[in-house]
Amino acid sequence: QVQLVESGGGLVRAGSSLKLSCEASQSIRDINMAWFRQVPGKQRELVTIITAGGGTNYADSGKGRSTISRDNAKNRVYLEMSDLKHDDTAVYYCRATTRDGFVWGQGTQVTVAS
Repeated sequence: QVQLVESGGGLVRAGSSLKLSCEASQSIRDINMAWFRQVPGKQRELVTIITAGGGTNYADSGKGRSTISRDNAKNRVYLEMSDLKHDDTAVYYCRATTRDGFVWGQGTQVTVAS
């Protein structure tokens, strides 16, 4: 089963940009991938999806300031975020939709200081 490892999170100032990376342990060429985020005490929410074919869709939380991309040769998916706001503070998770179900990474913390 594929395993996912997120990286790139950290403490940033409001207005900054950040690029998160999700590395898969095996090929994700035929897999739809997504980024979610979660704040303590709240449900995990979708940020954006990228299909195996490269099509993208953004939830309200990701529209306008987020860009998802994938590099199948590197088994990686990226989430670029700009003009970060305090409300973007969350743990960001990568998710793969496999034939056996959803696979999640362990998450990477993004903290935006006002």
